[in-house]
Order: sequence, then C-alpha cells, then structure tokens
Amino acid sequence: MVNRDIRRQTRECAMQLLYEMEAHKDFSEVRRTSFIKRINQLRDYDDQDSGNEASLDNIDVNYFNRLVKTVEANQSEIDQLLESASENWKIDRIDKVDLAVMRLSIAEIKYMEEIPNSVSINEAVELAKKYGSGDSGKFVNGVLGRIVKITEGKNT
Repeated sequence: MVNRDIRRQTRECAMQLLYEMEAHKDFSEVRRTSFIKRINQLRDYDDQDSGNEASLDNIDVNYFNRLVKTVEANQSEIDQLLESASENWKIDRIDKVDLAVMRLSIAEIKYMEEIPNSVSINEAVELAKKYGSGDSGKFVNGVLGRIVKITEGKNT
C-alpha cells in the first residue's frame, strides 16, 4: 500500500471515529483508544484466514491522532467556520457523516499547511460520496470550497 493509500485509509478511520464521537457526544481519549482497539480486532479477525500479520499497518496512527486531536482542540472554531460557509445550515441540521467529513477536512485546511487544500477537499468529497447521502459529495465540495475562500481571504 502506497503512502497516499495509507493517508486515505487514515482519514477514513478518523472520519469514522469523529462520527462515532459526535453520535455519542463523547470526545474522550477512552473512546479514541477503544476505537483503535476495535480496528485491531477487526483486522485480526480478517487476517486469520489470510495468514497476514495483524497490525495497524494500513493507517498512520500518528496522523490519525493528530487529525482527531486537531478537530477536538479547534472544534468550536471549525464549527463556526462551517456554519458561516454552509449558508443557512446550523451544525445540528448537517448530516452527521457530512459533519464528520467536513470537520476533518477543515482541520487539514486550516491547521495542516503541509496538506494541499485541493487534496483535502478531494478526499473529503470521496468520503462523503462513499458514506453520505446522494448529494453529500456536492454539498461537502461546495461548503469546503467556500471555506477555502474564507481562510485564504484572511491570509491575504
């Protein structure tokens, strides 16, 4: 698996955790640790028949933790930005999958300068298409495009 694929899988796992945390209103370290253990258990189960060594080799655990912690530490600012860019959509009205995807992408756009905005948006749109509703990809793309314009406007 190439680095790009590992990063994609890492984002997917981070999005799933953020979704779970939002659904349970539990943003604790215990939930994150439990989530990682469940990933290991699932991979252990899948790898029993294939003879592969079970591990978290398919995700970058450091990047996973960095993403989730960045969202947690900046969630109120991320949510304010989301509401201002989503035109008449309050956070509680946004689909929870779309919300998790966009929080993740906004964390990359706003706080991780080494990730190109276009990569973050593209990955978010793919996650939204995979896990969200029929219009999630378009909605996520539009909102994140506005967010990039807002954040770039502040930097000029």
